Amino acid sequence: MAKLVPENHPALHTIAEEITQEDFDNGTVAKIIKDLKKVLKDYSVDGFVAVAIAAPQIGVSKRLFIIEDQSNDRDSLPCLVAINPEITKVSKKTHIVGEGCLSLPNLYGEVRRHKNVTMRALDENSVEYERGAGGLLAQIIQHENNHLDGILFPDIAEQVYTKEEMEKRGVREAKG
Repeated sequence: MAKLVPENHPALHTIAEEITQEDFDNGTVAKIIKDLKKVLKDYSVDGFVAVAIAAPQIGVSKRLFIIEDQSNDRDSLPCLVAINPEITKVSKKTHIVGEGCLSLPNLYGEVRRHKNVTMRALDENSVEYERGAGGLLAQIIQHENNHLDGILFPDIAEQVYTKEEMEKRGVREAKG
């Protein structure tokens, strides 16, 4: 059964491998997506819910992430499967945003992200698509792409807080 791997797992700190056509043909992609959806759906820690997850977070060093918002208290994010994603365009404007991560449940940070991005990727059927995104969706795409490059948010955060510091501030945020 798939589960989140610990923070020191090598898959979280290395550049993930491209998904190949063979991975589609032999069912590897379908299995990874199924496992990611299960872990995402089952995640709930201290009232936090998940919005996205990348394959390295379950120990699979492949370039694949999904977005599937588990929250009921905000405008729904689109459900996306991104295979071999590439950010092809970023806005010049950036902002500091709060982030958490399923792989680092005791940390929260402030990260500088582009306000808008364009991503090109394959879907679960190996069909290429391009998607523009702004706001929270742009932030999530950047966060998940970082996972595929072995980067965790504290590696690039301007400020990192522990769980205890977050509770003192009354912070509640979705995790990806």
